[in-house]
Amino acid sequence: MKFTNLIRKRMNLNLKDPDESNQFRPKSGIFFAALGGAEEIGMNLNLYGTDDSWIMIDLGVTFDSRMDSGSDIIMPNPEFILQNKDKLKGLVLTHAHEDHIGAVPYFFEELDCPIYATAFTASVLERKIRELGISINIPIHVVPTNGRMEIGPFNLEFFSVTHSIPDPSAVLLRTKFGNIFHTGDWKFDNEPTIGKPTDITSLKKIGDEGILALVCDSTNIFESGSSGSEGSLFNSLDKLIKQRKFGRIIVSCFSSNVARLKTISKVAKKNNRNVVLVGRSMWRFYQAAKDNGYLNNVDEFLNDDHLSSFKNEETLIICPGSQGDFRSALYKIAFDKNKNISVGKGDLVIFSSKRIPGNEISIDRIQDRFASKGVEVITEDDAFVHVSGHPSRDELALMYSYLRPKIVIPVHGEEKHIKEHVKFALACQIPDAVGIANGDVVKIAPGKPRKISSVKSGRLILAGKELFPFEKENYREERESLKTNL
Repeated sequence: MKFTNLIRKRMNLNLKDPDESNQFRPKSGIFFAALGGAEEIGMNLNLYGTDDSWIMIDLGVTFDSRMDSGSDIIMPNPEFILQNKDKLKGLVLTHAHEDHIGAVPYFFEELDCPIYATAFTASVLERKIRELGISINIPIHVVPTNGRMEIGPFNLEFFSVTHSIPDPSAVLLRTKFGNIFHTGDWKFDNEPTIGKPTDITSLKKIGDEGILALVCDSTNIFESGSSGSEGSLFNSLDKLIKQRKFGRIIVSCFSSNVARLKTISKVAKKNNRNVVLVGRSMWRFYQAAKDNGYLNNVDEFLNDDHLSSFKNEETLIICPGSQGDFRSALYKIAFDKNKNISVGKGDLVIFSSKRIPGNEISIDRIQDRFASKGVEVITEDDAFVHVSGHPSRDELALMYSYLRPKIVIPVHGEEKHIKEHVKFALACQIPDAVGIANGDVVKIAPGKPRKISSVKSGRLILAGKELFPFEKENYREERESLKTNL
């Protein structure tokens, strides 16, 4: 059964007869709308429209770490674009993070449009689809790094940026109304570990061509300075691990942070520790990276079945779960649900990540659990163990100076991030900046950029194999009523 059939069953969606709020048509101008990612960090779904056509950039998810069902995935409600899918010319994926591609397997049949991605992103997506037991082939068009393509009325060009994952891309949209630069997730990093530094010369040439609007990452808008270099982490992590002559060491980071995997593996090798990789998602990204020519100079990783062959001080475990997610490998270790891994006094857990807003309670819970066992916990508050994959204020100012956009539209942030980014852009002498929320339709050109309409947005939660509307006020009641059907 199609996942979208489950949506219809639960939500009574009528995709043939759009309601009045979803009848907007992008005809006289160039338009932008976010159905996800403009009121949260994650769950991205972006739409650009012109000449009565739409393209979608990214289709991601987020997770509800409060629940212990092991299956609570939250995704944007795509009802608007499903009701207008005859106008949808394609889905473009900027990179392989879950908050940018995670919802694709659940909607690609119903969207029924071509998908465009770089090789690594396509590889990760195909693996994810197989894991879900979906046998239908998805029409993924693999685009070369910095490749160009025509999609409906849009001329699109991928532009390589630096992030924490292989092959991340910004997207340059050339339209008859002007050029739009959609950043995706990015940073400036002269020592990126994975991939090459951003080509500043090419970026300036794009600016010289003229940028009407910059649709930009807002994650670290409250952070001064720059985000830091991945290459600079090696010495700090090496110092921490060198001090631990005995005991088990666990480093937790995002599964998709392939750059961090490489950094940690180099540190482990220098300190004579074998790297043990734990977690299905971690292995998915590792294998995709290997298949696409990344991590070729890294020693083979082991799974946790091999731990019994080594002393604790001879291994270093890498696993996901730094955000406290109930389904994660780190959670299972903390709460004694991993048959191969136990921890106690003298062991060390390093959280090599930043707290994502909204996850504080979940993270504190898992860290408290480790502390109760006598495990030492180190976070970015205690030592230099993490650099962000997103731009801080100095990097944003540099991007503005290279591209010189007439308009900035902040995305990839909560409401407070969006508002602060608007203020910052204007302070940097950007002529105009437009703050948006999910569902807002902005007319970028012609004329002054402004919100002109709203379309349906919202959240869906996947619990088991059912999708239903996510509303904070009735979430608990809905979730409890559904448990009997799982």
